[in-house]
Amino acid sequence: MQITDRKRVFTGHYKIDELAVRASNGQEFTREQFIFGNAVAALVFDTARQLYVLTRQFRYGPEREVLEIAAGMIDHDDTPDATVRREIHEELGYEVDTLTHIATVYSTPGASTETIAIYYAEVSRQTGPGGGMAGENEHIEIVTLDWAALLAEPFQDAKTLVAVQWAQLKKR
Repeated sequence: MQITDRKRVFTGHYKIDELAVRASNGQEFTREQFIFGNAVAALVFDTARQLYVLTRQFRYGPEREVLEIAAGMIDHDDTPDATVRREIHEELGYEVDTLTHIATVYSTPGASTETIAIYYAEVSRQTGPGGGMAGENEHIEIVTLDWAALLAEPFQDAKTLVAVQWAQLKKR
């Protein structure tokens, strides 16, 4: 496959490009590409309370509240490690003690440019209220789960499933 042309067809909160594509057999067609940026996410474990700390917030894709690990977008001048630490503080109110990179994955490789760097973070000090940034229209509920409840939860969010399955393999 070869991309022969690219046009920006939508610019709003998100961006969409239309790609002209040529297949190896010479066939030409178009595809849309969702330009989103890159993100971070973390399964957070409070070592003092022995609880996992997650978020519940409204998500526009499924049009409902979703229980998921803390996550956010990487600013252009920031690193994934710095971003995940900032997001954990903004959403959950915790300072990070230790941070382990699990994987960096494409969220939807068939249509989106987004990657998500997924982490496991241990915390022990809640120094802020969490709940997200009002200026970013975030309304986040902090949810704590013990190990059994974490494993019993029927998560539908892919990044959360990756992190929880990693924790199961590592027996965290």
